[in-house]
Amino acid sequence: MLGGGHLPGALAQQPVPARRQHLPLDSIRLSDPFILADARTHTYYMTGTGGLLWQSKDLKSWDGPTPVAQPDPTSWMGPRPMIWAAEIHSYKGKYYYYATFTNKALTADTVQGKPLERRASHVLRSDQPAGPYRPFGDATYLPANKLTLDGTFWVDKDGKPYLVYCHEWLQNQNGTVERIALKPDLSGTQGPAQVLFRASDSPWSRENPRTGSARPNKVTDGPWVFRTKTGRLGMLWTSWIYDVYTQGVAYSASGTLAGPWQQEPAPITPPNYGHGMLFRTFEGKDLLVLHSHLDVKGNYHRVPRLFEADLSGDKLVIGKPYGIKN
Repeated sequence: MLGGGHLPGALAQQPVPARRQHLPLDSIRLSDPFILADARTHTYYMTGTGGLLWQSKDLKSWDGPTPVAQPDPTSWMGPRPMIWAAEIHSYKGKYYYYATFTNKALTADTVQGKPLERRASHVLRSDQPAGPYRPFGDATYLPANKLTLDGTFWVDKDGKPYLVYCHEWLQNQNGTVERIALKPDLSGTQGPAQVLFRASDSPWSRENPRTGSARPNKVTDGPWVFRTKTGRLGMLWTSWIYDVYTQGVAYSASGTLAGPWQQEPAPITPPNYGHGMLFRTFEGKDLLVLHSHLDVKGNYHRVPRLFEADLSGDKLVIGKPYGIKN
């Protein structure tokens, strides 16, 4: 099973396709889709794994892709890092690019005799939502020997910004979702990390070990923090039920990132969808974007999909597909 549910390395960083106009959403191949509805430009910006960007005015017709990430080639990332699960967040007049960077030339750790390439969540910055996004802060946000991925951004009830991310199951053998405080200007992290929950906390995830009975899956993937209109704090995250990519959700009993986090007993989307995030359209409609997951002769075929989302109650309720033929 692949770490974090992402594409194999050989497929994660392909040459940039030719830029096109008026692409329908379901013609785009993209893992871990993220959509920023930017009020300043009245434009939707979509990114994800691969470090590319698409733009749309109506969520139906998309222009792109264009490369937008410009990490420092002399940094630990190297000249051609793999880029996974990028997100764009607007904060205090700037735009921040949260992504997982992997340098296959560096070994971060060795677990059970297997070398693990260096992989970490990091943050780039731009004055514009379309980038380019460049380094602006600390050389690292998380320890060099810790494999982290799928970083996202949240400002908690205390008004402080946090980086929420996964600690890779390939290293700790039971993937976690963790938080660490960010500096006020987001240029680095500060203080210790806190484990929020582990993959094995999920009542629905499953895997078949080589010996013995089925057990909880090890993968934590794609955390996304949200608040319902009643004020309840929730978190989307993804794992697997055997070979089925699966979207789940948890809720914080305290209403803060500190938790404790309580897992919902069942997934919230149809099978083989995952790595979701929520956004609001310019017309005020809440939507979930995530990718469909199809294994075609050993190759993952992933396409962004939209679903209606209802946040009016104490729990997120996912509705029918939105804007495209199912």
